Amino acid sequence: MDELNSSVVPSNMPSPGTPPPASLNSNGLIPALVMSLCFLLGVPGNIAVIILRPNWQHLSSLSQSLMLNLAISDLLGLLTLPLWIYNLLSSWTLGLVTCKLLSYLVYCCIYSSLLTVTALSVQRYLQVVHPQKCFHQVGKKRMLGLLWLIVMILSIPSLVVRQLTLYQHRTTCKSDFSSSAQQVAVLLSEILTGIVSITVLVFSYISLHRKVNQAALFNNPQTTRLVTRIIVTFFVLSMPYQITNMVSVAAISLSNDSLLKSCMLSRGISRALVFANGFLNPLLYAFASRNMCTVCQKN
Repeated sequence: MDELNSSVVPSNMPSPGTPPPASLNSNGLIPALVMSLCFLLGVPGNIAVIILRPNWQHLSSLSQSLMLNLAISDLLGLLTLPLWIYNLLSSWTLGLVTCKLLSYLVYCCIYSSLLTVTALSVQRYLQVVHPQKCFHQVGKKRMLGLLWLIVMILSIPSLVVRQLTLYQHRTTCKSDFSSSAQQVAVLLSEILTGIVSITVLVFSYISLHRKVNQAALFNNPQTTRLVTRIIVTFFVLSMPYQITNMVSVAAISLSNDSLLKSCMLSRGISRALVFANGFLNPLLYAFASRNMCTVCQKN
């Protein structure tokens, strides 16, 4: 995800002959550590999910496609982390085109993961509460195509604002906004997407929880705890970034430089936490799907 600039005024471009600095950026150590853990745990975890597909034989065709899409999206995003870790600690050396394309890929992966998680919650709700409304094969392909179309459209701002800039005497690949209005517009698009997705996810699971309780399908306390953990985990890892974006918009609107600088300090860590979903998602949803199917089969 993008780093928040200390100013909306574009930074000076580095000269082609400027070598990267030898010293490490100490401000990026904590986000880099979180990203390193996400890479080391998430890459093998998602590869295992893609190859083994644990307990997927009990899932519907649509659920299997969404789970696979989730694992692939998370894997692709996690594979770029070594480059972003190096960008945080040292300098960007791969050029402007690579900077823009990799940023676009990361945004596509994060939005795909977010929307896939949301689609899984809606699909699980429909499967249990309104089974007659479940998607057919044609609907499944159209839904996945629409999901990726939305993802690619939502990720376009990263191609526009990503630039090579001088930041603390280092060449970095980060967002460089041409105006306050552009910065606010980009932040609001991220906020709106996140809030809508989280709202739909929470509504689906709360409605599902109430419905299956009424139908005596949720008497298994283990399954109840599991669904609660999914919601809590999603909130814990996603909301700090959304809150940082909201506060950033308020700081820009109020021209509060001190508040904006505080957002800069917390943004790196909150952004790194977004990647933590990459290795937790396949574990949580694979386990949740198996237990949901087990509860439904027993009834």
